[in-house]
Amino acid sequence: MALTTGFTELFGIRHPIALAPMGGSAGGALTAAVSNGGGLGLLGSGDGERQWLDRELAILTAGTRLPWGVGFLTWAVEPGAVEYVLERGARAVMFSFGDPSHLVKPVRRAGVSLILQVTDLDEARRAVALGADVIVAQGTEAGGHGARHGRSTLPFVPLVADLAAPAPVLAAGGIADGRGVAAALALGADGALLGSRFQATAESLADPAVTRAIVEGRGEQTERSRVLDVARGSHWPSRYTARTLAHPHLERWRGREGELAASAEARADYDADVARGVIPPLPVWAGEAIDLITDLPPAAGLVAVLAAQAEAALARAGRR
Repeated sequence: MALTTGFTELFGIRHPIALAPMGGSAGGALTAAVSNGGGLGLLGSGDGERQWLDRELAILTAGTRLPWGVGFLTWAVEPGAVEYVLERGARAVMFSFGDPSHLVKPVRRAGVSLILQVTDLDEARRAVALGADVIVAQGTEAGGHGARHGRSTLPFVPLVADLAAPAPVLAAGGIADGRGVAAALALGADGALLGSRFQATAESLADPAVTRAIVEGRGEQTERSRVLDVARGSHWPSRYTARTLAHPHLERWRGREGELAASAEARADYDADVARGVIPPLPVWAGEAIDLITDLPPAAGLVAVLAAQAEAALARAGRR
């Protein structure tokens, strides 16, 4: 059976699967591969830094003629970067983490699909009011950043799906195989947005040490915290914590964020450890479902595998 949903119909794609626009991982090659596999690739632009965008957009546009989009950090990007990717042919723009009200006008003028990621019901209501074409409901199981006081994926997705209807909703957080995609559909979503699973693929920009850590890691080794943002001098808003694998500086400073923020020596120690190769340049963002990630496959083939697994899971559930 074909998994046709409002999301697949909106973009004319084969599978209800999207790539999370992960900064540092979701570059042009990975984005193109996910789109070529029948999903929706979303380039992880973050703050819209122009040199990075130029390089990765060149790879992306040379790699696929199928629909693709770009994801931005709402709190970090300027409208000019949004307009730039619209000029380059993006079919969707996704905003995450913060109020995107000042950023949606150029997307609307271009007639491009607006995707808004939400981490709580207040953000979901705002996304509906802004007329989002697709809403991503991110649960706290997700790797990387999310709401400090968010909700788990299982109860959160149906609430957002009811609130957003008839707009398509994608589930995110704790989804790393086709059974998770099937569960998202059963919860009322129109598809799933996956991060950690696609981070561990052949086309990912992530450092090999990071992908190896994901393959070898376990969900119980992940933890949500602000410590590593503070330690590396990141400007992430305090309302968003990040789920990462274990880290020496997290162990050292857990529960002492105020003391850490006031210590120039601690920041220097962190930078020195990065320079010496003791720790990776970025923390290992990883979700609770990493136990299910055991290989580094090509992303296009992975999309097809995820879709087939989802179809089989739904058929099996129907027989029961």
